[in-house]
Amino acid sequence: MQKISPFLWFDGRAEEAMNFYTSVFKDAKIGDVQRYGDAGPGPKGSVMSATFQLHGQDFIALNGGPQFSFTPAISFFVNCESQEEVDELWNKFLDGGEPQGCGWIRDKFGLCWQIIPTVLGRMLQDKDRQKSQRVMQAMLKMTKIDVALLTQAYEQQ
Repeated sequence: MQKISPFLWFDGRAEEAMNFYTSVFKDAKIGDVQRYGDAGPGPKGSVMSATFQLHGQDFIALNGGPQFSFTPAISFFVNCESQEEVDELWNKFLDGGEPQGCGWIRDKFGLCWQIIPTVLGRMLQDKDRQKSQRVMQAMLKMTKIDVALLTQAYEQQ
């Protein structure tokens, strides 16, 4: 197990979330699942906590109750190698989710994800400030990131 892992607090939906996330990403697997017994405090047989892995990153999910919820202050940044990967992930998270803008999407559990093509970072870091500023302005108008529109802004004369 890695030294530091995201620990996600759910209100009774940890198992559903784990199953959803491991279905979204191709390189994913479910780890250990601990269920409540007779002593509770959750319903007997329901998931207390579970571990899963997405692209080699370990996560821990807990059914902790309604006391806490996710905010956009914490999000998961997903580097995508192509527009097809952006589209595929975006559409999966859109199922019950809510687009936020600039490549951010809140999933059906309230967790925020940034679905970002790797090329965006390279364009924003270009030494030609005019190019990088055009890309920034184009990105700020987007909900889901569109590589073709970013490229058009980048190459504009």
